[in-house]
Amino acid sequence: MFNTKMDKISKNVKILIIAIALFVVFFFYIYKLFSMQIIQGEHYKTQSKTISSQISVIVAQRGEIFDCNANLPLVINTETFAVEVTPGLIPKERYDTVILKLAQYLNISKKDIDSKIPSSLRRSYSSIEVKSNIPFSVISNIAENKTDLPGVSWASKPKRNYLHTGSLSHIIGYVGDINRDEMTLLYNQGYKKNSVVGKTGIEKQYDSLLQGKQGRELSTVDVHGRIISDKPIVEPPEMGKNLVLTIDSDIQKLVEDALGKRVGASVVLKPATGEVLAMVSYPYFDSNIFSSDDNVAEYSKLLNDESKPLINRAVQISYPPASTFKIVMSTAMLQENAFPSAKKIECKGKLIYGGRTFHCHIHEPGHGWLDLKNAMAQSCDVYYWTVGRDYLGIEKIASYAKEFGLGQSSKIDLPSQVTGLVPTAEWKEKKFHEKWLGGDTMSCSIGQGYLEATPLQLANMIAMVSNEGVIYKPHILKEVRNPSTGEVITEVKPEVLFESTIDNNVWKEVQEALRYTVTDGTPQYPMHNDVVQIACKTGTAEVDKYKDSWHSWLVAYAPYDAPPEDRICVATIVEACNVWEWWAPYATNIIIQGIFANQKYAEAVKALGFQYLMKDNNKRE
Repeated sequence: MFNTKMDKISKNVKILIIAIALFVVFFFYIYKLFSMQIIQGEHYKTQSKTISSQISVIVAQRGEIFDCNANLPLVINTETFAVEVTPGLIPKERYDTVILKLAQYLNISKKDIDSKIPSSLRRSYSSIEVKSNIPFSVISNIAENKTDLPGVSWASKPKRNYLHTGSLSHIIGYVGDINRDEMTLLYNQGYKKNSVVGKTGIEKQYDSLLQGKQGRELSTVDVHGRIISDKPIVEPPEMGKNLVLTIDSDIQKLVEDALGKRVGASVVLKPATGEVLAMVSYPYFDSNIFSSDDNVAEYSKLLNDESKPLINRAVQISYPPASTFKIVMSTAMLQENAFPSAKKIECKGKLIYGGRTFHCHIHEPGHGWLDLKNAMAQSCDVYYWTVGRDYLGIEKIASYAKEFGLGQSSKIDLPSQVTGLVPTAEWKEKKFHEKWLGGDTMSCSIGQGYLEATPLQLANMIAMVSNEGVIYKPHILKEVRNPSTGEVITEVKPEVLFESTIDNNVWKEVQEALRYTVTDGTPQYPMHNDVVQIACKTGTAEVDKYKDSWHSWLVAYAPYDAPPEDRICVATIVEACNVWEWWAPYATNIIIQGIFANQKYAEAVKALGFQYLMKDNNKRE
């Protein structure tokens, strides 16, 4: 009886112990579950996502670029491929063999691939791009031998195709892989290490519009990064916006042909809106070379070329504006009532000042007695030396130059441009620790000395005369469009850049003088035109670097007898390194003839009677 009782107690104790043990275990699991879900929930949630999800980027196509009519593509995307390697999928003992075989297919060295896959990533299950711009034929060979190439894959990667290169290369620019400095600057804007970005021109200026939105492919992977899901989640990419430029392809080609193979630049713009219809800088380059395999060698060749083909001379180089600056001088003289326009100054071919003899190089014997209109038409230096030194002075000259936009940014929508220079006495003191002299004022008065301007700035200068006191911000972007529907998202409106307070009667007198320059002045033969009336000013800038040679300038607007909204402005420079032929006036007249007579280059040349000048036009270097 006693034993039975003891057995019963023992049995109850065991049950109690088991119950307590089960309770402790149960409590421990409840606590652990509570801890994981509540206390450490966010931590494990983040860790779970890191471990279980792998995101692959799907490259978005860049927006395309069109000329002003929106129907002629200048830049499109060509479908090419990028080859990727997932090192963790390659058996360790076969790694070198697989990489060597892949290098042979890609026609690169094994070292090139090894440099992109350091030893620290050899067991990684993340895909690493080893080469892009791969044609389909190479991908086909790799696919046919896929069993010998474990861990090797490929993906579509659009390549930029520039359909119209030549002079458009300076405007449109080119793209390339993002570098470390760009990545640091653009990381917070969503750019990734494999992003392709604009490097120059419109491609760079509007990269954020052209980029589009990258897509994503989310796959479930194990702790080692191996994909374990059959159905990834795909977020498709969005193509970048299409851009319509103000550039007219026909006018661009006309200007390119008119300048020929002469080092220089020419700009055509609509003065009433600031739209750039054409911008040519010679020499130029082919933007497509930056998408080729030998782009490093080609880029180095371009960099070392003494003619600097990568430079857009229309906005990135400033020159002495020479006698075109007499437009500013005439305006300042009239507005300030500094010297009566009808009063004459005698030109004897030279002017002696400060122990130096300044020669009026246009007409050595001298022009005789000239009023303002004839001084402009004959481009008499003696007249403007006298007015500048004795009646205006450098401070007033500089003030009016800046009112025309000189010495300041033109604010054109290109990523790189220079501001030129409008010198003053204060500037010279700071720069050279020298006093400003009367001879400096004389040099500046005829657009020489320290004064510098870009072709675009001089196009703006003549536009202010055409508009009677207003310069509109020059721009190359016309519209932003939806790539799928073609719908206009954004349209660029005219924006005032500089506005003058100069009297209207002053503008009228300057306009009349510029028209008189064509009918009775030095350029009356090269600027004669039966189709349209032109107002213009020539310039020949002395260059110390080239003996007995000058830059040839011409700034013009037409039609003279039309309202500003129906006009165009042209600024052309032919550098002194070319054979001297005073080509800027001829080129400008060909451009104006072609535009208003709707003629191509050869037709315009024939209509103007310039055939005898064309023999070597496209052979000059």
